[in-house]
Amino acid sequence: MKRRSLVAVAAAASLAAALLAPIAAQAQEKVLRVVPQANLTILDPIWTTAFVSRNHGYMIYDTLFGTDSAGKIKPQMVDKWNVSKDNLTWTFTLRDGLEFHDGKPVTSEDVIASLKRWASRDSFGGVMARSVDSYTATDAKTFVLKLKQPFGVMLEALGKPSSNTPFIMPARIAATPGAEQIKEHIGSGPYKFVPAEYKPGEKVVYVKNDKYKPRAEPPDGTTGGKVVYTDRVEWIIIRDPQTQFNALLAGEVDIIEQPTFEQYASLKAQKDIKLVDAQPDGLQFIMRFNHMHPPFDNVKIRQAAMVAMGQEAFLKTQVGAPGMYKFCKSMFPCGTPFASENTAYFTGSANPQKAQQMLKEAGYNGTPVLLMRPTDLASIAKLPLVAKQQLEAAGFKVDMQQMDWATLVSRRAKKDAPANGGWNAFLTAWTAGDILNPLTMAMMNAAGDKGWFGWQDDKQIEELKAKFAMATTDAEKKKLAEQLQVRAFETATHAPLGQYNNPAAVRTNITGLVPGGAQVYYNIKKN
Repeated sequence: MKRRSLVAVAAAASLAAALLAPIAAQAQEKVLRVVPQANLTILDPIWTTAFVSRNHGYMIYDTLFGTDSAGKIKPQMVDKWNVSKDNLTWTFTLRDGLEFHDGKPVTSEDVIASLKRWASRDSFGGVMARSVDSYTATDAKTFVLKLKQPFGVMLEALGKPSSNTPFIMPARIAATPGAEQIKEHIGSGPYKFVPAEYKPGEKVVYVKNDKYKPRAEPPDGTTGGKVVYTDRVEWIIIRDPQTQFNALLAGEVDIIEQPTFEQYASLKAQKDIKLVDAQPDGLQFIMRFNHMHPPFDNVKIRQAAMVAMGQEAFLKTQVGAPGMYKFCKSMFPCGTPFASENTAYFTGSANPQKAQQMLKEAGYNGTPVLLMRPTDLASIAKLPLVAKQQLEAAGFKVDMQQMDWATLVSRRAKKDAPANGGWNAFLTAWTAGDILNPLTMAMMNAAGDKGWFGWQDDKQIEELKAKFAMATTDAEKKKLAEQLQVRAFETATHAPLGQYNNPAAVRTNITGLVPGGAQVYYNIKKN
């Protein structure tokens, strides 16, 4: 009996050990838990400019070049390159050891297919594509871009750090038309996406890519060695800001990408929490018009809306925290090379009386403005409330429709009339890296129905952008950038609504966040 009892105890212990083994293994794993700035519902970072999709892209894809924190372009997947004396032939060679997550090597054919798809969606890429005569894969690791005319910002295009970023995908996936979303998510980057654990609205999971070979240089912006110190990264979708805050304090999550501005005073008082600004150059709020449908198909009515907009109310209402925002009427971020005070009629201060007169002269007939408001994205959720108030003060009728950010991102891609599921205006934010020059700025994509959401069609903007791409001196680029800004205000592409900073909240045992043009999760250590 005693012997049987000992056997039973041993068997029970063995069973318990077996049951606890997976838990112990997971405990030994280093898991980084992040509350992203929005719910990830679109997994294609080329199809959309949404930052959460861009950040997802940096988890699983790699790029040919990157941009460091000083704005310099450095090689990433590329080992070496050269350009002919006439600046019409660019030859690139990939570095050794590049492999997709499915085990297949990255080839020149993959690169060419990826660049073509990116160029079909991106403003900068579109300008580049118009200069390209041919793409040729001379061997598995070497590809050549032959140009019709010099394109002096080739490396800036290929190293573009933010939306849309030219991520490299397998050719069979990149063959998907740019107007359609990809259905497979395989890259060659430092993490692998785990489709089986993807639950929109709840969790996104990535695991370390053990076969990834990082560069030897230290990480800097989106350049350098993408070294992974965590086995697993989980994006935990928490919509309520207070619940996010409580989870961070309890150690249930490690990082909140974008806390609400009201929380910063409390976060600064917590000994286990630090603030890390991964976007030190700041961000800019903007309002985008739909140029296809009434009332904003009329440039005079768009101009009236611009005059109605005042930055102070947007900044104080949405940000409020002293020292975290500043007035800036330039479309290019203040403090950056192309910032300009030449903003024509736009002052950045609300003038409802003048806007009313402009509306009357434009023949506004009371067509409602369908304004979309994302209720679950705290960093911009108050902006539409201010916009509605300022537009109504100028005499507009406003139909503000509320939805989550994922729905807004999907809806803004629809070209239908507002009454049929389309829209007239929405507000969003861009990092400084997205809007540093006319080629990176999505709102200056004026290529009609092939352009960015809002679909402006303006040949003059596109011609000036082509000249900017060919400019060889800083003085010439500065002059063209100012001309482009003036034309953008004349045609009312969008309204710039001020600059601000929105640091991440991070537990003190987390180190290594890399500041740059995008939020990246390599180089991070969890102690």
